[in-house]
Amino acid sequence: CCGCCILSVIFNILITIAVLLGIAALIIWLIFRPNAIKFHVTDAKLTEFTLDPTNNLRYNLDLNFTIRNPNRRIGVYYDEIEVRGYYGDQRFGMSNNISKFYQGHKNTTVVGTKLVGQQLVLLDGGERKDLNEDVNSQIYRIDAKLRLKIRFKFGLIKSWRFKPKIKCDL
Repeated sequence: CCGCCILSVIFNILITIAVLLGIAALIIWLIFRPNAIKFHVTDAKLTEFTLDPTNNLRYNLDLNFTIRNPNRRIGVYYDEIEVRGYYGDQRFGMSNNISKFYQGHKNTTVVGTKLVGQQLVLLDGGERKDLNEDVNSQIYRIDAKLRLKIRFKFGLIKSWRFKPKIKCDL
C-alpha cells in the first residue's frame, strides 16, 4: 500500500526533525546556561501621597531599580521599560521615560524613574482605612509593576522581542 508508505516516511521525517530540534535546543541551553534577569528596587522616595475628598490621589514617587544580568554569554536589549505604580489593586501612575539600552553579560545597571501626578482612584471603606493607617505609619502598601519589551543577544544572534511583566514590592 503506497499511501501507507508515504505516511510512514512523512511521519519518520517529522519525528526526526522534532528530535533534531530538541537536541539543538539542549546544546544551545548547555552552551549558554541562561539565568533569569534580576530586578530590585534599590531606592524609593515618596514625597506626596494624599487622597482628597473627591478621590483624587496626588502622588510623587521616585524609584531606582537595579537590573542584574547574571549570564556569561547573553546580553539584553531593553527596548522599552514601562513602570506602573499600584496601591492595592488600584493603578495610580505610569512612567515610560526610561531610555532604551543594551546590557552586556555579567552586568548590573541602575535605572530611575519618577511617578508624579494625580489619578482618580475608587477606594472602598476598608481600603480608605488602610490608606489612613499607611499615612499615620508612613509605611505605604505600594507596588511597582514593570512591563518590558526586551531582546536577547547570543553572540551575533538577536532574539525576537519578549514582553515579560515584573512585580516589585516597595
